[in-house]
Amino acid sequence: MDKILEAVVMSSYPNNVKQGLVRRVIEAAKQPMDSEQCWSMLELSTKLYLTGDTKYKREIGKEVLEVYGHYHPEEFEEFFNVRFLLSLLQEGYGPLGKRSHYVLDYIQLGLQFVLESPSANSIFSLLRIEVLRKVCERPSPKQCAKISKLLTQHPQCIPTGKHQVLFCQQLIRCIGQFQCVSEGEEDIMEFLEQVNKVSGLLQRIWRTQTSAILPSLKELFAIISSTEEQEAPSNALASVVQFVPLELMDGVIRNLTNDDSITDVQMMTAIGRMIDWVSWPLGKNIDKWIIALLKGLAAVKKFSILIEVTLSKIEKVFSKLLYPIVREGALSVLQYMLLSFQHSHEAFHLLLPHIPRLVASLKKEDSNSAASSLEQLAELIHCMFFRFSGFPDLYEPVLEAVKALPIPNEDRIKHLLGQNAWTSQKNELACFYPRLASKSETGKIGLINLGNTCYMNSIIQSLFMASDFRHSVLNLTEGNSQPLMTKLQWLFAFLEHSQRPAISPESFLSASWPPWFTPGAQQDCSEYLKYLLDRLHEEEKTGKRIYQKLKESSLMSQAVEHHYLNKTLIEKMFGGKMMTKIRCLKCLNVSSREEAFTDLSLAFPPPDRHVRGSTSVLPVEEIGPQFIEPPENPSQLTGSPWIRRKPPMAGEPAAPPMLVETLGFQEPGEQANPSSSDAVGADAAKDPLSAFGEQACTPKDSRSVLDLINYFLSPERLTAENKYHCEKCASLQDAEKVAELTEGPHYLILTLLRFSFDPRTMKRKKILDNVSIPVVLKLPVLVSPEETEDVCQHEMDRAGPESGFMSVVYDLCSVVVHSGISSESGHYYCYSRECTDTVPHGQPRDGTPKPASDKQLDFEIQWYLFNDTRVSFSSFESVSNVTSFFPKDTAYVLFYRQRPGRQSCPLHEDLAEAGRLHGEPSLHKDLMEAISKDNILYLQEQEKEARNRAAYISALPKSPLWWRDFDRDKDDDNSSGGCSPAAGGGGSGSFHGLVF
Repeated sequence: MDKILEAVVMSSYPNNVKQGLVRRVIEAAKQPMDSEQCWSMLELSTKLYLTGDTKYKREIGKEVLEVYGHYHPEEFEEFFNVRFLLSLLQEGYGPLGKRSHYVLDYIQLGLQFVLESPSANSIFSLLRIEVLRKVCERPSPKQCAKISKLLTQHPQCIPTGKHQVLFCQQLIRCIGQFQCVSEGEEDIMEFLEQVNKVSGLLQRIWRTQTSAILPSLKELFAIISSTEEQEAPSNALASVVQFVPLELMDGVIRNLTNDDSITDVQMMTAIGRMIDWVSWPLGKNIDKWIIALLKGLAAVKKFSILIEVTLSKIEKVFSKLLYPIVREGALSVLQYMLLSFQHSHEAFHLLLPHIPRLVASLKKEDSNSAASSLEQLAELIHCMFFRFSGFPDLYEPVLEAVKALPIPNEDRIKHLLGQNAWTSQKNELACFYPRLASKSETGKIGLINLGNTCYMNSIIQSLFMASDFRHSVLNLTEGNSQPLMTKLQWLFAFLEHSQRPAISPESFLSASWPPWFTPGAQQDCSEYLKYLLDRLHEEEKTGKRIYQKLKESSLMSQAVEHHYLNKTLIEKMFGGKMMTKIRCLKCLNVSSREEAFTDLSLAFPPPDRHVRGSTSVLPVEEIGPQFIEPPENPSQLTGSPWIRRKPPMAGEPAAPPMLVETLGFQEPGEQANPSSSDAVGADAAKDPLSAFGEQACTPKDSRSVLDLINYFLSPERLTAENKYHCEKCASLQDAEKVAELTEGPHYLILTLLRFSFDPRTMKRKKILDNVSIPVVLKLPVLVSPEETEDVCQHEMDRAGPESGFMSVVYDLCSVVVHSGISSESGHYYCYSRECTDTVPHGQPRDGTPKPASDKQLDFEIQWYLFNDTRVSFSSFESVSNVTSFFPKDTAYVLFYRQRPGRQSCPLHEDLAEAGRLHGEPSLHKDLMEAISKDNILYLQEQEKEARNRAAYISALPKSPLWWRDFDRDKDDDNSSGGCSPAAGGGGSGSFHGLVF
């Protein structure tokens, strides 16, 4: 049959005739046949595939091979043996001088039929050695691409262990020698595709074996820093860098710039060749690596290298702006090179002759890319004009070219120049490398921003500073079957006990990430908070109770204990209840519904709405930083002189008068003025800050949180299209709706609804109104008289017909601030303090109050400012004045903690008792070991940094000191500093020093 097939293929018949005859041969091959016939057909098809002089012959050979591999697997395996493959790879196939170029394609084709055969492992072992030998021979880009294709499809053939590292290094050497031999468009595209296949193989290896990355980078740097090579290495090396994880950048750059073994000439050569990479059309993050290395050199004051490289390369970088495919990266590098080169006009003046032509070309291009680049270029040029004035004759043509483009203001220019100067890089590195800075003097720990994750960081820090919640989370036992709560426990534990200045919440972010959030985009912190609390609540609600610690130390009655055991931690800490009543204005029937909440969303009253003066509003009270005693007896609920009566709803008995208090800040013992709603502003006038005008706590024209809460609790008319369907009237009727709190939460969360949808622009706009924030406020909570004797102030059940209102006192403990004008952009940070019970441990609980001088005052509690990795001391003055100084920085989410009184609820008493008996919560063994291990690691890192003249070295996988420790004992590799619930420390694949 092989003779017939060979005669047909070699005949001069037309291809369609040949195809018919070949079809018959192939169909016959699907039938059983003896081993000798199979072998002959396999030899012929191999010959056709490898040495066929036409594409048609190779296709016939391929088709026959596939048929025999499928229908005669035993014979195919016997033919496709290790000895035959070794001969193909080492000696080739075909006559001398005309060896086949399709050997790798042939092997890839045959492998799919022997994957399950007994000889498969032997074949894989052979190929692992042979592909390494092949790349050491520096094959062409085409052959390298074939090797990459083979190994990508059959990763079992990729070399392992140290051979894998060597393979990666040699593959990079190959890429360094790649050259495109033709300037034709098709040839260039083919070359780019080949390079991508090779670099893609490196990416695949690095993903599965991160320990191969650093030795590969060592080889890459050796290539680009070599001064012995006569020909510069290929720019195709840029394709390798784009696949290096950016989290390695900090440590790699830091160690490169502090390595004394690298000479200035080598460093200059390397950075010069990296800058040439901006011309590589498909590279990603190349500009980031170039700029990072330039900043690193500036940080170690290697200015001579920077000057030489800038002057020799800046014109080449500038010329790349003509090409859209590389424009973005080239512009980033150009911006840094110019803005950092501030000691002389020389670099900028080199570009002056080229600027008008480039501007004209970009205007002619008329694309979005060109328009954006023109604006950035104009900003850059005006920065240079500002920095190097006094050359009107030289600047006139450039000024004429950019006269129609926007001109940045002086503040923007100064900011750009100050931010990018070489001399400022050392200071900036504390932000560029978050863990360069020492731990904050506050003793608090920051959170690393993982890319627009400040919304999460501010919420996490606010929850952490809610000490009762933090203690409850840290008290969780192992095996609580609450994975998200466990991750929060680990995060809180490291924020409490780590020695690092900042940690990364990466693992917690991925676990708590709302599925509709866009990665890398700014998000609404209130939306995240609601989702997080709901997730934690639902997770525990499924049956995983975490109340065991509290129960063991509790003396509460069984009935109350049962009540609390039925609540989740989120309900205990943040849960409140609210009664919504609707009164039909025709029949005066009242319907009511009680709902649970974890936060109150407060809308802004209309501009013409004067909430404080409305008689139909149930007012909220603001009080000064003093200790508030609860009523001596239940009669004080309705008999206080500060109560203004709320109009009774029809169908209900007349209620006693309701309190109205709007007290300003006052010194202890000073009598408050109940009639003055501007007492806060008046008292603030005593403060030195009053010299700045309306920067006091309550500016005359600003709103207060009290206004927003009163507006929330005020009656709402339901009329026109919003009429209420009255069941008694059985029709739509005008009605009045009012909300009343029936249970105050332990932690009250208030969200100021600053973002509203603008139908004109179809975007969410921000309300920038300044809102004064009371440091202490009192909320009216509905309570029935019979409940007041035995129920905590905040633990109010559904109010009965004879119900009255009791004031519940809250202390401000956190303020999350949004900086910006849109919910989709801007920045979040938070002010927080740790509110605890203001009753000192030594104070008797028999009702005898101590003098005011013995009480802890609110203004004595230290405030902190949490801004991602940066934590600093702050004050309530800063909190209250932030919007006055920075109009776009506005309070968005507020956290208040309920203040306990003499009639303390079981939760308050239990938390206080637990705090006295046990102090800070004790952590379970795995968590303590993980923290201890990481703290020891951090001290070791600091010691290494000191010995190596480096301020900071990232905890890199396998090799924390660049490539110098590459050959050390793997058993000693515990350098990652990561932590996870599954393992006490981190694996060698962790790039961050601490990743959650």
